[in-house]
Amino acid sequence: MKSKTHGEFHQKHSLGQNFIEDEALLERLAELSLVTQEDCVLEIGPGFGTLTKPLARRAKQVVSLEIDKTLIPILRVALEHCPNARIVCGDAMKIDLAALVHESFGEGASLRVAANLPYYITTDVLVKLLTELPQAKSIAVMIQKEVGDKLLSAPGDEGYGPLALMSQYTCRVRRALDVPAACFHPVPKVDSSFMVLERRSAPPFPVEDEALLLKLIKAAFAMRRKTLVNNLVSGFRLSREEASACLEAARIDGKARAQEIDLEAFCRLAGQLSHTARQS
Repeated sequence: MKSKTHGEFHQKHSLGQNFIEDEALLERLAELSLVTQEDCVLEIGPGFGTLTKPLARRAKQVVSLEIDKTLIPILRVALEHCPNARIVCGDAMKIDLAALVHESFGEGASLRVAANLPYYITTDVLVKLLTELPQAKSIAVMIQKEVGDKLLSAPGDEGYGPLALMSQYTCRVRRALDVPAACFHPVPKVDSSFMVLERRSAPPFPVEDEALLLKLIKAAFAMRRKTLVNNLVSGFRLSREEASACLEAARIDGKARAQEIDLEAFCRLAGQLSHTARQS
């Protein structure tokens, strides 16, 4: 691949690498990322550093985590005039993100995340960010449009599942901008969306045990074709009678499947499961 600004670079298909070089679009993305001079930014997948630079102009500090070692020298040159930006070579799925943030920004920093994620790791990285960095005020992420649809999905939608429920429980999710495939180099086969997940100050529905809620959501979708009763029996080692009683107490149809149940109902069911566990 020949970059307009960085010469020859051998793009790695295995890493799902696609880059944006339109400066006006990059400025717009940085603006949509909600970054202010009070914020420290963890950027995942900086590529050539084209978004890093406008982020650094807005932020207090930026740490960019890049998995591709061959991009590090390019990034160092690209960011040589950004004294508040630092590059770390590492895999977002393997590194301790909480430790990296603490080491880089200190305790109590105003944290925001920006990321450009390839399709094959989008869900895993988003779940990791949501669970390991609860202090992040927002996560601004470039992902395939189809995954953006999933983040916004509701019961009955094709993409509705654990990622939508987890994201919507912890964050206000919005599609900030659709980005056509032609804006990337090399041009991917699909369009993308720039999604912004703003962390809620409080969950939309009260939940006593959030860890149990997450376990419930995973168990409920473990076998999508099975009813909630069956998934509760296998996921929580309940008898069929106990599982049915929990669903009835949570005002959920005993024949329902996970993809038919909204977030509020899952929160009610989590509360009922907590109550049942205390009684046993």
